[in-house]
Order: sequence, then structure tokens, then C-alpha cells
Amino acid sequence: MEHLSDLPEPASTASTANDYDGFAEAYAAENESSLVNAHYERPAMLALAGDVTGRRILDAGCGSGPLSAALRDRGAVVTGVDVSAAMLALAGQRLGGGVALHRVDLRDRLPFADGEFDDVVASLVLHYLEDWGPTLAELRRVLRPGGRLLASVDHPFVAYTFRDPRPDYFATSDYAFEWVIGGQSAPMRFWRKPLHAMTDAFTAAGFRLSVIAEPQPDPAARELFPDGFRDLSRRPTFLFFVVEALSAPTSP
Repeated sequence: MEHLSDLPEPASTASTANDYDGFAEAYAAENESSLVNAHYERPAMLALAGDVTGRRILDAGCGSGPLSAALRDRGAVVTGVDVSAAMLALAGQRLGGGVALHRVDLRDRLPFADGEFDDVVASLVLHYLEDWGPTLAELRRVLRPGGRLLASVDHPFVAYTFRDPRPDYFATSDYAFEWVIGGQSAPMRFWRKPLHAMTDAFTAAGFRLSVIAEPQPDPAARELFPDGFRDLSRRPTFLFFVVEALSAPTSP
């Protein structure tokens, strides 16, 4: 599930945080053409994916489906899952019948067989989870040996640099803030982890680290967003991983 780039303001409460059903249409519209999503995060994910022709790809946290659509258009056989019914409805409108969509909480067991996919993409999803372990184990289970997980997350430096007082970088901690999308305020809650905790979680789940990337935005966005482009190209925003599934998983 992708999100906006503006540094967030602290929220007074996280009791109704991350309710994507409540602002799905406004979020999807913003996501469609924003600098950080359309001209930075998605192009970076697609570049890391490379040639996906014929590959069976699970879009874990597909949202309204923009990345699923791009992968499908490049020849992949895509399946999407998301916890938000409203987001999945928008994805269904975008994708038609060419992509299977399932409502799934990524903290639960996935409704797929062992080794069913060649790749999994998790676009700005894992930072919603305090404990990556069960989710990564399931993603590993549904990947064939040698398959790839491509994941993007909030860069661990982001919350560390803007929070006041500055948090313990080495601690896993949550932070709440407000998005304003289409004039609508939405409380959000993320979990920030240090880099070593992220890489340790991948290896503990049976993955081998292949790539850690801090890409630049698409140069074509320079004229569309001159001020935002300069800012985005000079500060950490997202961190990207490509990890490879090692041996065949053992079903629980």
C-alpha cells in the first residue's frame, strides 16, 4: 500500500489509524500521479523487477492496483491481496478480470500453495507491521526456491530525523501522524525499525539479501515537480530491498 511523501505531523490519537476504507478514493487519486508514488516509488520497483514476462507475481498490499496494472502490462501474471475492501473494489475497476484479487490481512496465513509465485512485491507495506516475522515467513512459503521478494519501506532515517524528541534509532517504535488527502484528514500509524532489524528479519525468514537501493526519482519528473524533485532527490524517503528465497519452505 503506497503513501504520500510529505513529512507528517504528529497525530493526537492512533485509535482509528490506517483506515484505508475511509479514504480509499481520495488516496487512490492522489497516488495515481503524485511525485513520490508515480515518479519515484513505482518506477523504482519496476526497475528492480526487470523483465517480468510470464512471471507469477503476488502484489502483497496492492491497494487500488497501480503496481499490479504496471506489472500485468509488462507481461506478468499478477495476483493482488489487500486488507481494504474499498481499495480492492477500486483495483477491480482498474484491472478488470485479468488479475485475481483477494481480501487478506498480511498478518494471517495466505490462501496460496507453497511455491505458487516467482516474485512477491510489497510496495510500502511492511512498515505497517510491528513484527515482520510471520508475514515474511508466509511470503517465503508462497515463493518458489530462488523466487524474489521486492519490498519498499519508509527509510529508517525519516522518523529518526523529524521526530522531536528524536527517538532511539536502534529501537523498533511506532509513530502516529495525520495525512490530509483531498481535504480529508486521516490518522496513520507506522512502525520504524533500524536497518539491521530489517535485514535480520529477512534472513531469519529464509531470504538472502540481494539488493539494498536508495534510488533517485524519475528524471522526467523534474519539470513536473521542480521544487519537490529537488527535495526528494536530496533526502532519504524510502528504502528498497530485493531478497531471494533460499531453500524450499516448510509448511506450518
